[in-house]
Amino acid sequence: MKANIKTPPMGWNSWDCYGASVTEAEVRSNAEYMAKNLKKYGWEYVVVDIQWFEPTADSADYHAGAELVMDEYSRLMPALNRFPSAADGKGFKPLGDHIHSLGLKFGIHILRGIPRQAVRRNTKILGTDRRAAEIADIGSICSWNGDMCGVDMSRDGAQSYYDSIISMYADWGVDFLKVDDIARPYHKAEIEAIAKAIEKTGREIALSLSPGEAPVGEAEHLAKHANMWRMTDDFWDGWEQLRKMFDHCREWFPYVKEGGWPDCDMLPLGRIGIRSHGGDRMTRFTRDEQKLLMSLWCIFRSPLMFGGDMTYNDEFTLSLMQNEELIKINRESHAGREVYRRGDEIVWAANGNCGVYYLAQFNVGEKELRACTDIAFLGTENPAEAFEIWSGKKANIENNTIVSDISPHGVNLYKIKTL
Repeated sequence: MKANIKTPPMGWNSWDCYGASVTEAEVRSNAEYMAKNLKKYGWEYVVVDIQWFEPTADSADYHAGAELVMDEYSRLMPALNRFPSAADGKGFKPLGDHIHSLGLKFGIHILRGIPRQAVRRNTKILGTDRRAAEIADIGSICSWNGDMCGVDMSRDGAQSYYDSIISMYADWGVDFLKVDDIARPYHKAEIEAIAKAIEKTGREIALSLSPGEAPVGEAEHLAKHANMWRMTDDFWDGWEQLRKMFDHCREWFPYVKEGGWPDCDMLPLGRIGIRSHGGDRMTRFTRDEQKLLMSLWCIFRSPLMFGGDMTYNDEFTLSLMQNEELIKINRESHAGREVYRRGDEIVWAANGNCGVYYLAQFNVGEKELRACTDIAFLGTENPAEAFEIWSGKKANIENNTIVSDISPHGVNLYKIKTL
């Protein structure tokens, strides 16, 4: 049985700011910031992204043939020059313990498969007499990172390998596992093997699958075995990618349900690119675009994984993360759906609790537009109250229609309470 994750996961991931090179000190500082400023709003996962096992990692680039830290059982271990608390075989347990002591949850990224380094050395697999070369699918190698090759799940010892690494992660206190190079192309047998290994640990570990686009045709299989899965390739701070996200959300919204969350990808907000793609910068999204992004992610109910180094957050960035009405939409609404498109006007709605509804009017064009949305679908002609969440202003309702002017690349997001 997969982890029972009732609301979309919310947290921080190191990729957007530190690429493959994050250090323990940087993880700890972001965790401490989250505990102090964001935990009470629902932010809880702290996730170490790719290459934590590579001592030479220094950017978002991968070093072909780099020596990886690995134990005698073909299992990758944290690089001590970057994660010194992992010394003496402790792995990520000390870091996980520290994050747990803050009242937060700990996550790591892994690549599908077994290290090619282990295959070359034909190292042992814990729990079986088989060795790395005997279970490897050497024809199945990630196109963008050559450290790993697939595991042939038809071979004896294959499940034992996945059991061995996931059991170790559970012992470290891992609460969130992001598995990459598994959703595109879609590796069904290895997805099932990882889900099975998680179940054997008895630990509640959220399973996230990357990269996108995950196939819509596998929506049922995804929901059965994973907690979240990517709908897109890596998402960065460019308007065209953000505009395209409306198409992905329209395709996937029928499949959003408790415990199974199609994922719009990380939030490239705040200070990003420190040692990652595009160079050190504050996000290139305008403030209007950031509000639009957060509104879409929340009304669609995507996981919210912040990508910037939170310790550099300015007041505006922090306000996005602490907006209680916005977070309530993400955590408590249901039936989020696209209502209509009219040129550059895109309207979404979602149902809340106790007679509450949410309405988002988006402008994806280059000119200001006036949106006029008939709210008869709410089932009442007399809303008790309605206000725009970002501004706090009372809604303009004429003949049961919400009328508003929306800036280019902007949004008006309404909370409507019915009688």
